[in-house]
Amino acid sequence: MFFNSLSFAIFLPIVFILYWFMTAKNLKFQNILLLVSSYFFYACWDWRFLFLLIFSTLLDYYTGIKMSDTKSETSKKFWFWLSISVNLGFLGVFKYYNFFAASFADAIANFGMQVNPWTLKVILPVGISFYTFHGLSYVIDIYKDRIKAEKNFIDYSVFVSFFPLLVAGPIERATHLLPQIQKKRVFNYANAVDGLKQILWGLFKKVVIADQCAEIANMTFNNSGDYSGSTLALGAVFFAFQIYGDFSGYSDIALGTARLFGIDLLRNFAFPYFSRDIAEFWRRWHISLSTWFRDYLYIPLGGSKGGMWMKVRNTFIIFLVSGFWHGANWTFIIWGFLNALYIMPSIIFNTNRNNLDIVAQGKYLPSLKEFLQIGTTFTLTVFAWIFFRAENIGHALSYISEIFSSSFFIKPSLLMKHTLLTKPLYLLIFIFILIEWLGRQQQYAIAVVTNSWPKVIRYGFYYLIIIGILWFSGKEQQFIYFQF
Repeated sequence: MFFNSLSFAIFLPIVFILYWFMTAKNLKFQNILLLVSSYFFYACWDWRFLFLLIFSTLLDYYTGIKMSDTKSETSKKFWFWLSISVNLGFLGVFKYYNFFAASFADAIANFGMQVNPWTLKVILPVGISFYTFHGLSYVIDIYKDRIKAEKNFIDYSVFVSFFPLLVAGPIERATHLLPQIQKKRVFNYANAVDGLKQILWGLFKKVVIADQCAEIANMTFNNSGDYSGSTLALGAVFFAFQIYGDFSGYSDIALGTARLFGIDLLRNFAFPYFSRDIAEFWRRWHISLSTWFRDYLYIPLGGSKGGMWMKVRNTFIIFLVSGFWHGANWTFIIWGFLNALYIMPSIIFNTNRNNLDIVAQGKYLPSLKEFLQIGTTFTLTVFAWIFFRAENIGHALSYISEIFSSSFFIKPSLLMKHTLLTKPLYLLIFIFILIEWLGRQQQYAIAVVTNSWPKVIRYGFYYLIIIGILWFSGKEQQFIYFQF
C-alpha cells in the first residue's frame, strides 16, 4: 500500500474515523486499533513477511524484559547479544547474503577459480532496515540503563510497527515515541489541519516533483551511453531532486499522518539542499538515521574524544556503515566514502558546527558567500548521488567520465528529445525551490508561509497543489527508500 495510492486514500480515513469516533475514550482500544491497522498496512505488501515483523517484535520485547529483570550482568549480556545477533542476522541474510556471496565469488575468480555461489531467491522484506533499527535502539537503551523495559506488549508493538513510519522511517526512539503511545490522546483540530497540510505538501513532492524527475533521471542513467556529458549532468541533477522529493515527501506524509492521530514523529528533513557545507547537509538530511548512527555507533566508538585520529576513523566508519545500510552494493559504500571525504576538512579544522543556524535567517536572499557555499555543497552532493543511483561502479565511472569529457559543452539533447513535460517541469522545480526557500524556517515548507495570505489566495494555492497532484498521478510509483 503506497502513501500515494487510492487504497491508502481509503484506508486512512477509515482508521481515522474508527480511532477518534469509536475508540477515543479508551487508550487501550486506540492502541489495539493502531496495531491492527499497522499490521494490515504491512500485510498489504506481502503477508508472509508480517510474521518476520512480529517475531522481531516479540524477540526485542522479551529480551528487554529479561535484561531489566535480571540482576546478573552475565545474563544481561547474554540477552543483549542474543537480540543484537538475531536482529542483525535476519538483516544480514535478507539484505546482504547475496552481496557477500557474489563478492566472495568475484574475489576467488581473481585467483583463477570459478565458484557458483548459492543465492537467496527472495525479495527484501519492506522496511526491515527501519524496524530492525527501532528494535536495536530499544534494546541498547535498556542495556545501557537509559530506559526500563516496556511491559505492555501492545504499546511496544505499536512503537515498532506504527504504520506511518513502518516501511521507510523516520527511525524512532523509544524515549520519544513510547511515552506518546502510553498517554491519552485528545483530538486537536489545529494539529490535524497542520497534519493534512504536511501530507498535501509531501504528496506534491512525491507525485509532482519526484515522479516527474524520475522519468528524466531514469532515461539518462538507464541509457547513459546515448547522451552527452551535459545531458548526463542534467540527469544527475534531476535524480537529486527525485530522491529529495521522494524521501522527504514520504517523511512529510508520515509525520502529517501521525499528527492526525495525535502523535509527533521525529523530523527527518530540514531543507538539506540549502546547506552551506557537508556537515550541515548531514544535520539536515535523513536526520533520524544520522543521529541514530551518531548515538549508537559514533559515540560508543569514542566519538571525537580520542584525538584527531579517532575522530577521523570514527567518521569514516559511520559513513561507510551508512552507505552499506542503504544497500548491498559497492556503489553505496563508495557514496558513503565520498561523503566522509567531503566532511573531512570540517572535521580536521573543527568547522563542522559553523553553520548551525538557518541560512539567511530573516532575509529574503542569501549573501553571495552563502549562495556560493550552497551551490558548492549541492554540486558535491549531486556528484555523490551518481554512485548512489548507478547500477555498479563501472556504470558510475563511465557516467562520470562522459560528464567530464568535451561533450559537457554540448547543449543537452534531453531538452529537445524528451516529452512535452520537460519544460513545464523546469518551471515546477523553480516554483518548488522558491516555496521551500520561503518556508525554510518552518517544519515543512507550507507550514506557515501561506498563513499571511488572504483566504481566497491561500485556498486557491492549496487547490492548485491538489490539482497538480491529481494531474500527475497517472500511476503509483514506489518510494525509493522502500528498497532499503
